[in-house]
Amino acid sequence: MAQEAELLYRTVPWDESLLQSAGKQAAGPLFDVKSSDEAALCQLRLPHSETEDALLLDGLLSVVHITEEGLSILEPLEVTHTHVVVNVPHLSLLGIIFDPLKRLLRWRINGQILVFLRPPGREEQILDVHLLQNNVLVEEVAEKHRGAVHITLSSDCELDIHHSYSVHCEPEDCDMVYITHPKSKKFESRFGPNYHPTFLVYLTTSTEKVVLKVKDQDGNVVWYCPVSLEDPRKELSQRNVPAESRVPSESRVPSESRAPADQWLLSVRTEFIQRVSPPVLKDLLDKLLESRVIIESEMESARTKSRNDGALEVLDVVRKKGAAASRVLINALKELDPYLYRTLNSS
Repeated sequence: MAQEAELLYRTVPWDESLLQSAGKQAAGPLFDVKSSDEAALCQLRLPHSETEDALLLDGLLSVVHITEEGLSILEPLEVTHTHVVVNVPHLSLLGIIFDPLKRLLRWRINGQILVFLRPPGREEQILDVHLLQNNVLVEEVAEKHRGAVHITLSSDCELDIHHSYSVHCEPEDCDMVYITHPKSKKFESRFGPNYHPTFLVYLTTSTEKVVLKVKDQDGNVVWYCPVSLEDPRKELSQRNVPAESRVPSESRVPSESRAPADQWLLSVRTEFIQRVSPPVLKDLLDKLLESRVIIESEMESARTKSRNDGALEVLDVVRKKGAAASRVLINALKELDPYLYRTLNSS
């Protein structure tokens, strides 16, 4: 800053078509920067996720400056191990980009593994696991998981873009059974605005601690960390409840969590078909596709049918894929139409 002033910034979605026309790709979030005195800001340090080896490539990183007039590219004053330093001619949209032709041989970046524990009271514990570049803002991802607990971990690792990864779980209880969905997934560069989990881990019996591993496509462990699954809000909430109100947890569990998720869907099948609205059904199909519970042809088939027939088809398709897939549908319904969920759960 050249002088004292208020500075405001937020992240905004990239316009991929604009980048492609310039032959560039995003290498970090796109920031919308504003100030009460535009002349006060003279320099920015934008975080990157490149490894030391990648930084040896001359001219790999630059900064894009997007205004109403179009796109211009700013050459960095300096590239440190963590940031790109650039002079700012005037404020607008600014973000780090890279030249894909210089990245043909090496696509390894500094990454981070973020883990969220979904709220308790379900048949199984569910972990949302994200594989991301380390310059993605953790707060932005957490905002998409309101209600879930962000588990603070040693998250640093190195990841190769376009390589496949898988998540593995080693519970302390050797009888523990877990399901990961999908089994493996290709790591791609993502900078929002949505941050869907890369993997879902379903623990079919409750436990307080597990060990999570991320393996690359050759079976090498690229990240390893013990994870505590105790909800820090649980103890706090218990302190605020009168002793006479602290009934056994089994008495407070919703009816749908006392039976396997696929069996619960079967029990509410008729009422779900009669009550679900077309907009909610459409959004459910989108979420099931994003979570890879259904494939695109299954989604399109349900959408071409009447509301009742489409609801019947999607419920039966998901239910037949088992408890883990059924749980994804139930959680999506709870988020999209809480009233219908409560109605079904009380029936």
